[in-house]
Amino acid sequence: MTSSISTTDYQELRKKTEAETVETAALRELLQRRLKEPLIPAIEMAVRVAATIERKRHSL
Repeated sequence: MTSSISTTDYQELRKKTEAETVETAALRELLQRRLKEPLIPAIEMAVRVAATIERKRHSL
């Protein structure tokens, strides 16, 4: 019984580790793509955020 518990635990840990590896790779790829994009000036970002907030308020 101990052996089956250890095997099950190992399989669950392996699944979790694989999922985290995939997630980390996806995040790394996303960040690399974002780094290649032009930066948005703070003022423009503030205007975009304000517009988004306003749209959300009107949709409620």
